[in-house]
This record gives sequence, C-alpha cells and structure tokens, in this order.
Amino acid sequence: MNATALATRLLTERPRPRGIAGWRHAHWLAVGTVCLGAFLGQLDASVIALVFPALGRHFDAGFAAVEWVALAYLLVLVALLAPIGWLSDLVGRKTMYIGGFAVFGLSSLGAGFAGSLWILVGCRAVQAVGAAMMQANSVALVARGVPEHAMRRALGIQAAAQGLGLALGPSLGGLLVEHASWQWVFWVNVPIAVFGIVAGWYLLPRTRTRASVAVPEPRAREPRTREPRTREPREPRAGDSREPRFDLPGMLLLTGATTALLLALSTASGLPLPGWAVAVLLPAAALLALALVRQERRAARPILAPGLVNTPGVRSGLVVALIGYLLLFCPLVLGPVLLTGAGVSTAAAGLVVTLLPAAFAVAATVGGALLPRGWSDVTRCRFGSGLAAVGLLLFAVLPVSGAAVAAPLLVAGYGLGLLLPANNALVMRAIPAECSAVGGGMVNMARSLGTALGMALSVLGVHLAGAASGGRTVLVALAAVAVAAAALTRPAVPRPGPGPVEGLRTS
Repeated sequence: MNATALATRLLTERPRPRGIAGWRHAHWLAVGTVCLGAFLGQLDASVIALVFPALGRHFDAGFAAVEWVALAYLLVLVALLAPIGWLSDLVGRKTMYIGGFAVFGLSSLGAGFAGSLWILVGCRAVQAVGAAMMQANSVALVARGVPEHAMRRALGIQAAAQGLGLALGPSLGGLLVEHASWQWVFWVNVPIAVFGIVAGWYLLPRTRTRASVAVPEPRAREPRTREPRTREPREPRAGDSREPRFDLPGMLLLTGATTALLLALSTASGLPLPGWAVAVLLPAAALLALALVRQERRAARPILAPGLVNTPGVRSGLVVALIGYLLLFCPLVLGPVLLTGAGVSTAAAGLVVTLLPAAFAVAATVGGALLPRGWSDVTRCRFGSGLAAVGLLLFAVLPVSGAAVAAPLLVAGYGLGLLLPANNALVMRAIPAECSAVGGGMVNMARSLGTALGMALSVLGVHLAGAASGGRTVLVALAAVAVAAAALTRPAVPRPGPGPVEGLRTS
C-alpha cells in the first residue's frame, strides 16, 4: 500500500456499526465520547500546578523555567484552535477528534520519559496539538450528533465533564506526586487516550467533506433504525471552492505577541535570559499586537473580527472572560506554593486546592438555580465577581492552613462559576448567529490567554516578594481585579438582523 492510499484510508471516516447507529439513544454514546475528551483536556490543565515543585527539584530548575511546562501548552492551544477548526472542515471532524486522542496519548507517554526540562516542554507543546484537535471539534460533534430537543442537556453534560476534570486535577496531581512520581501525572493520560480512540471509532457519527465544506451525517432523530446513507465526497476541482483562506498571518502575529509578553514576564520572574530581554520583549509584544490589529482589519477570515470586537458588550465581555480565568488559575498556582510552604503535604495541598475548581464546576452547572429567578446575566456576573473578590481577600489575610483556606477557596470558586457562564452568555447574545463560530473562538482565546497570564503573574509575584508575601500580594491584587470585572460587565446589545459584519467577509 503506497503512502497516498494509506493516507486516504486513514482519513476516510468509517460509519458506526449498524447496531449502534440504529439504537434510538445512540447519540448519548457520542456525547459520552466527547465528554471523555473534555474531561481529559481540563484534567491536564489543572493537574500541572501540583507538579511544578517536583519538576523544579528533578531538573534543578527555577520556578520561571518550570512554568513553561504549562505556558507552552497554553500558547500552542491558543494558536491552533482556529486553524484546526478550519482544517477539520476539510478532513472530517470525527477523524480530527480521534487523531487528537492519539497525539495527546503519545505525547503524554513521551513527557513521562523526558530527560530534560525543555524536552518536557516540547512534549507539552505536542500535547496541546492533540488537545486543540479535540477542543476545536467537541461542540460541533455534539451539535451534529444529538436531536435538537436534547441539545441543551448534551452541552450541559459536556460542561459538567469539563468541570469534573478541572476539579479532579489538583487532588489527583498531589496524590500521584506524593505516592508515585511526577511522571505518572502524564502517563495516567495514556489509557484514557486509548479508550477515547476506540470509543470515537465506534461511537461517533461520521462526517464528510465536499469541496472543503463539511457535509455531516444527518442529525440524530428518534427513533433511528439504521446508519444514514452518505455519498462519498468528490475530489475538489480547480476553482471549485470559494472559501476564504485561513488567516495564517493573524495566527502567527497573535502567537508572537503572546509569546513575547509571557517571555518578558518569565524573564522578570527569573528565567535565565539576559536582563535586557525584558526591554526588548515588551516593545516587541506591543508592535506585534499593533500589527495583529492591522492584519485583522483586512483579513478575509480574521481570527479576531474587529466588527465583532467593537460590538457593544463583546469587548468588555472578552476582557471579563480573560480576567475570570486569570482569577481561577492564579490561586491554583499559588495555593500549593503557600500550603506546602506552611508545612502541608503535597497530597493534602492538592485536596484543599481542589475545592476551588470543584465549587466552580458546581456553580457553572447548577449554581444559577439557587439565585433569584429574576436576576439578569449582568446581575449574576456582578454578584459572582463580588463573591470571588471576597474569597480571594479572605485567602490572602487568613492564616495559611488547610482548614483556614478551604472556605475562601469555595467562595471564590463558586463566584467564578457564576461569573463566567453568565458573561459568556452575554457575549454570545451580542454576536449575530452567523458569526457564532468566530465569537466562540474569541471566547476560547480569551480563556486560554487568561489562564496563561494567571500562571505567569503568580510566578512573578512569588519571585519578586517571596512565596508567602508575594502570593498574598497577588491575591489582594486579584480581589481588586474581580471588582474591576464587575464594573466592566455591560448588558449585551444584540446586532439587529443578519448582515455582514465589519472585518468578517463571508465570500
């Protein structure tokens, strides 16, 4: 079999077995498969903070260098979510999703065997490629695989799976580091990835491509008796597709600007680069950001559509999304540092820090039911920001012990769980339906950038003022930022009627 035939075979999606496709509840099997990827991605995002001290000891590296195990993952994820979504339209979302499990599992295996810190950072970057292949397709697979009446419930289950992975990360990481080794934090992903590949192959409905435009398997109906017939895609002809090219310059400028900014923060935090690097990297980040704005104004299919960003309620909503995830991940980094510095074991510190994402997951899924029914999303955002500010302030001023910080972490996590879903709803409400994919991509970028900045600023605070005082200073500053998020929240103003959006041409 030659290379072309092998590639064609690998990229040809197989239908589900007839018995599975004909089952009236088969769509829930597809949702479960998507939830597995959602769980794995969030587990890996939150588990890494507990590994920082062990990695520093093993590789004899400083905190500023070790944090790039997390930052490299986030940077690659930010850069690739949009292009992989575009590429998935060409090769099929099921194929891309299953491939994401394979890349994630293999890179996790390699990360555990890494012989140096920078090889580990490279493995984490490859891991992010796999995560992007899953995240860019998860919502679309759910949307195409379930009946309309089950859509809200299916997306809620997916969000709960993400929350479960986020919540289990710190406690699992602490237990693995203390009772096994840091390598098992990565190796634990391998069996999950293998199971995901098998489940995706048999349980996900197939998608098809036709001249670079996805033609998915028809949405599930109840009852279903057999796998729907789908014609094989024809080969695209020259000039057949008028789909605008992906905005590669925009992606490169966005990646360059964020990398330069995070490198500058890491250098100020002790990364072994020349002192003048900060003076060079900060202006470089600003210049690349200005070039990005200019590129996005003229791109046919921009990553950040200026017309959407300037829509009332969208710009402030994206800033609040960034702030919200910054507020969430700063305590995830600072908590283990403060607790282990006070004599708490790594496993116990992980269990305590787990309270923050656990409360976040509960509030994001069912917390709104406990609020007054007449509250608007703006009111929920402001109330959630206030709770987060109170929790962070209490965490900063109370004595550092497992019992003392448990309640503040619960309060902060619950507040953020109210803030972020309501804020995201405001953003998506202000965006026209035909631009919802671009809007959702911008929210994902804001989330990832907020996560990266939260980690980088935490390390900077610890480096400049010491673990105890630096961590508490950052927490006080975060409380002030939470109040600012409440002030930034504005009601969404939906754009009237369909029509072209400035900076987002569709032809």
